[in-house]
Amino acid sequence: MSVYIIAEAGVNHNGSPELAKKLVEAAADAGADAVKFQTFRAEKLASVLAQKAAYQKETTEAGESQADMLRKLELPAEAYPELIALCKGKGIDFLSTPFEADSLRFLTEECHILKIKIPSGEITNGPFLLEISRTGLPVILSTGMSTLGEVEKALSVLAYGYLREGAPRGNEELSRAFAEAQNCDILREKVSLLHCTTEYPAPYDEVNLAAMDAMKMAFGLQVGYSDHTEGIAIPLAAVARGAKIIEKHFTLDKTLPGPDHKASLAPEELGAMVRGIRQIEAAIGDGCKAPTAREFGNLSVVRKSLVAKRDIREGELFSDDNLVVKRPALGTSPMRYWELLGKKASRNYEADALIQE
Repeated sequence: MSVYIIAEAGVNHNGSPELAKKLVEAAADAGADAVKFQTFRAEKLASVLAQKAAYQKETTEAGESQADMLRKLELPAEAYPELIALCKGKGIDFLSTPFEADSLRFLTEECHILKIKIPSGEITNGPFLLEISRTGLPVILSTGMSTLGEVEKALSVLAYGYLREGAPRGNEELSRAFAEAQNCDILREKVSLLHCTTEYPAPYDEVNLAAMDAMKMAFGLQVGYSDHTEGIAIPLAAVARGAKIIEKHFTLDKTLPGPDHKASLAPEELGAMVRGIRQIEAAIGDGCKAPTAREFGNLSVVRKSLVAKRDIREGELFSDDNLVVKRPALGTSPMRYWELLGKKASRNYEADALIQE
């Protein structure tokens, strides 16, 4: 199965449908499997008391509230059909992350998306997780800022929604649903996890790619990586470590106003990341340690054979004095050296001739 590469347009359209279309085209040109946006209504996402993150204060107007910033980044509902059609025409999947219930219903009932990406900030939003699982759609769950225990609790809510009606009455019911889901493989069928460090840009020493291994071991689910570091080295390393999904922010111009442009890839960098991932996929192989087809052609050239150190007469005993190891590997293997010592030569050998015994 190929790594699923999500080009995260996010809110880098700055509320402009035309800019959103250009982001779709850039993601398709780069070779990504999907382009992902973010769907929300500011008044339903953040209260007037919500502050912006430190990085958002640096990249946007410091005095405005989070809600004010978000209003500028809403994508109009009427833009979605055209974006979805453009994605279809370009052969790239359309994804969008819902941040509240109305946006979830809009994406599932009007846009008919086939997969839901759950952002890290919603991993403790139990009611929203339950509503998401009620759609029956597969989900990709980002786990930034989370402990393994919090990831398990989120999976328990999703499992309950996939398997049972009504609302859970407490943690015991959620735990039973989680155990039931593991036994019937519903979570493996429906849920993928993304390791993530929720900081923009994320420092390299806080990436902790080994956490992917911990989640895979703990839950047995497909694991990927949502990257917020600078450059493309870390997502490439994540693929080499086994990530099956890679998500990375990109923009058309890092100097545009807005919270995420500065920490995003330019289109040419996105293309380089996609190419690098495909090269790493090809290089990982099947794990079987054996010569490749091309290696067989070089085997006889670079390996060695037993060779006559000097002229050897028929019947003469092989010894350290008359045997040496040299290229090519077209004669008797040097691994038989000790076997031949003390045995009689079956024929004459000139100096430097390959031993054939």
